Amino acid sequence: MRARTGGSAGLPSQMRRKVKLDPKWPEHPELSRVMTLREVAAYLQVHPCTIYGLLKQHKIPAFRVGGDWRFSIQAIDRWLLQQQKAYRQ
Repeated sequence: MRARTGGSAGLPSQMRRKVKLDPKWPEHPELSRVMTLREVAAYLQVHPCTIYGLLKQHKIPAFRVGGDWRFSIQAIDRWLLQQQKAYRQ
């Protein structure tokens, strides 16, 4: 038995096809990065419990993947700007 190398060699030919990117998606993958709860807590410099509290109150943009929360960095940055504007007024 050969060891798998992590490439596409072990996949059926239908799955080895190159994926064509939708032109509507951003060209730079880092712009559409998705973060975990701990990553967004570190990004915002708050404790993860603070993020859970915001989630419970539906005050932070997030979505679930299975049972785990995920956060779009674009949505978080927009949300931060809104929070800053509301605070200044």
